[in-house]
Amino acid sequence: MVRSILRKTSGVVVLALAIVGVVAITTNWLPWVAPLLPIHVMVFAPIYIDQAYLHALLTTLHTDPIVYGSAWGVSFLLLLMAGIMLVQRPIHALKSIGRGIMASPKAILRSPVRAYRRLVTVRNWILEKAGVLQSESAKWRALFTTLKLPYTALRMTGMSPNTAISVLLAGSVAGGAVTVNETLLADRSFARGDSGTYAASLLGENLPLDIPTEYVEGSNTLRIDLGSTPVREIVIENVSVGTVFTGSALPSGEQNVVQVSGNVVTGGTNTRLEIGHLIFEKRRCKKLELSDIQAHTIIIRGNASAGQSIAPSPGSSRMRAIGGGHHQAEAMVTSGGTYDRIWIQAPSSGVNGKVGTLRLTNLYTKGGLCVLSKMNVGTMEILLNEVGEGNGFATKEFTVATTVTGANITIEDNVEVTIAEPATQ
Repeated sequence: MVRSILRKTSGVVVLALAIVGVVAITTNWLPWVAPLLPIHVMVFAPIYIDQAYLHALLTTLHTDPIVYGSAWGVSFLLLLMAGIMLVQRPIHALKSIGRGIMASPKAILRSPVRAYRRLVTVRNWILEKAGVLQSESAKWRALFTTLKLPYTALRMTGMSPNTAISVLLAGSVAGGAVTVNETLLADRSFARGDSGTYAASLLGENLPLDIPTEYVEGSNTLRIDLGSTPVREIVIENVSVGTVFTGSALPSGEQNVVQVSGNVVTGGTNTRLEIGHLIFEKRRCKKLELSDIQAHTIIIRGNASAGQSIAPSPGSSRMRAIGGGHHQAEAMVTSGGTYDRIWIQAPSSGVNGKVGTLRLTNLYTKGGLCVLSKMNVGTMEILLNEVGEGNGFATKEFTVATTVTGANITIEDNVEVTIAEPATQ
């Protein structure tokens, strides 16, 4: 009991000394003791303590790093001793501190191993969850594959995506039987040569939209609106356009029977057509005008016209091919049909339209102009066309403007002859 009282009393004294030391280190206590000065202290020899002596002592304490650090060390040791003396079992406290000091190097050495083991645990958890997700994904994929088996079977028979979908829808309405009726056959289709506005976008398995996005009753214009998706090929052949067939007329306000061009975007960035290979051949036009075209290779061969002005300029356009990988649209092909107008245009949103190969062949036109403009082309071939409206050579019906530029230009066997517009069929 007496030992406990002495220990705790000593602990309080040591704690008080530690607190006094911390205060002496961190504060300016000189004004507090100034009223008591000067004083005489007898330790081993008489010491005369005045304000100058204490000021020098404080200066040394705060300016000398060794003295300052030693003062903090002594204060810390006093605090530690006071804590040990004031706890219930000081011996146990000393042993715990010793064990902690001894275990510190071992803990430092083992910390990378422990960190690695925690990382492995997290990795294994992530891999386990990824395996579950992969398994679930495989199950859903198998389900979707099973559900689309009827569609896949119809596509393997040669049907287009739209036809296959329509057959499935018609079959579901008919109670599950697969039927093809007159309504289905009457649907408008680019491949079948029906007029309308077609979007060169993706449908299903990277196929362009075969059904028009817009059709106005009474309109007979074939229009293709290109989007941001490249199209592998567009082929329009063996068609009659304009006023060349009985009962036909150009749309109100239009003078171009064939127009292939980019767009002027008001308040935005103009758009152009980017074409890897442009083939414009075996066509009959009232007038044929080419302007604002940058091509790497230009071939103008075998054209006959009632007056011509072929004046392309040298240029430095690069060789060009259009690709789109897995996500490009497949070919848009139509053969045969009658239209009042054919119009292929770039987007109106500041994005260029892209076509790998554009082939316009055997188009029989009357009543308007054939215009090609605002394009960047790899190879452009203008071959075996007949151009004229029967008014002699005074006007130039076939014109290639100086704004058409090419790095390689071949112009040969183009002749001026009297050519009139064809008779209405």
